[in-house]
Amino acid sequence: MLKLPAIFSDHMILQRRKPVTVWGESDQEKVVVVIQDIQVTTRVIDGRWTLKLPPMEAGGPYEMIITAGGEQVVFQDVEYGEVWLAGGQSNMELELQNSKDGIDAVSEAYNPLIRYYYTPKFTHFCEEMDQAEKESCWELCTPETAGRWSAVAYYFARKLAAQLNVPIGIIGCNWGGTSASCWMSREELEKNKEIVSYIEEYDAATKDQVLEEYIKAREAYMVYQAEFDRKCKEYYETEPNPTWEGALEVCGENQYPGPIGPWSEQRPAGLYETMLCRVKPYTLAGFIYYQGEQDENKPKSYYTLLTALIRQWREDWEDDKLPFMIVQLPMFKNAGDPDFKNWPMIREAQMRAYRTVKNTGLAVILDKGELNNIHPVDKLPVGERLALQAMYHVYGMQDDVRAFGPFYQSCYTDDSYIWLIFNHAKDGLVCKGDKPLGFEVAGRDQVYYPADDIEIDGNQIRLFSSQVKSPVYARYNWVNYGEVTMFGRNGLPMAPFRTSIHDGSDRDMDDSGNGVLNAIAMSGESMGNS
Repeated sequence: MLKLPAIFSDHMILQRRKPVTVWGESDQEKVVVVIQDIQVTTRVIDGRWTLKLPPMEAGGPYEMIITAGGEQVVFQDVEYGEVWLAGGQSNMELELQNSKDGIDAVSEAYNPLIRYYYTPKFTHFCEEMDQAEKESCWELCTPETAGRWSAVAYYFARKLAAQLNVPIGIIGCNWGGTSASCWMSREELEKNKEIVSYIEEYDAATKDQVLEEYIKAREAYMVYQAEFDRKCKEYYETEPNPTWEGALEVCGENQYPGPIGPWSEQRPAGLYETMLCRVKPYTLAGFIYYQGEQDENKPKSYYTLLTALIRQWREDWEDDKLPFMIVQLPMFKNAGDPDFKNWPMIREAQMRAYRTVKNTGLAVILDKGELNNIHPVDKLPVGERLALQAMYHVYGMQDDVRAFGPFYQSCYTDDSYIWLIFNHAKDGLVCKGDKPLGFEVAGRDQVYYPADDIEIDGNQIRLFSSQVKSPVYARYNWVNYGEVTMFGRNGLPMAPFRTSIHDGSDRDMDDSGNGVLNAIAMSGESMGNS
């Protein structure tokens, strides 16, 4: 018996310039792997084996031959290049064919440098999962295949391939409507009191659960919700001024996310076990990650959650320097809903992770959100901004003038004015619109008022509010949804910010999931994710 994980297949891309991990199972004593003029032998221990191939430069196609005793597995058309894992939830999952101008993009999607492996999506181990893995493989980039790929990952890979001129492999490992806690181990979540609530709440909800009853309830939910999602999609596509209340009147009760339990994609640590662990530790260049929407009920602990996920993934791949490129959430709110200002907390956590965790990048896409649509369809800028971050942080092929929009750096006060200083803005700041919007000022009482006098001076902005005599704090676009007016001269948006995490912006929030409505469920996050 000789078996390798499903991610090893014909057309696979192996990471260049790094020792490449190959692993599997065998009932023989030794396993030999040969590729090009390289041969590596390893011993089998308790039925399992692993080895590392020495680094190779980009190139191919090669043939990889794995031999154990009298058995042999051969993989054809193997290339060396750059391999990235695309993780997250629905906005990473959103398919190229469903993105803006997606039909045209798919029709032109022939690129011999790009290949894609889509990790089979299963919430629990079952025979269907085994069969799906047998049928999964690395896909070539053609109009027949690329339409089902992540749009963000495709545009990221396309730009990297054009810049690096080497093969780019993407491992899609994502699922809509999932918390970061779904992609971490139970042990990692239990380590930290700030994020253990994900486990505690799940355990409490399933304490007296009868599996047969749960499965029956889940199957009924899947049928109901599929019909609800169909009606909801039709409503939003045909109603001139859609609202969530209107959708519920037309479509009925939204039961998303359904009964929690061992078959739920929202089970903490679930998809870590059934998806991420199926592709680790396939040797990578790094991760791209678009997620955070589902954790909006616990915004104050998201920094801890995200940094714990980064740490665990790096530990799993045995590389504490493995690059991790983050997409910062864009604007989003449903029309007519209150603005709970919880998404700014998620965005801030993503910025803090970028500033405090080494070898990370941050793609700011504040200007690419949509009112009433948690799944904004313009994914080309998202993928390309991620690629800019990778080219700057990983490949050294880009300078900060092109890779970044303005980031808040520091502030100082001058009588009744507060001055803001920005980095990545040496060419100055640009206002797109009649006047800058989204700036607010507060005094020591931490009560914010709109700035009614705003002056741009090079890489600085001066704020004044007639209602704040002695300003102490300032913030920009501290809303779930609002107009984006400030950009760098390279066209990239200014990142949202507040000048102090102690400014009282989160005084009314807790991290229990209470007191903040679930805008994800309200927005139909479940649509298309079953």
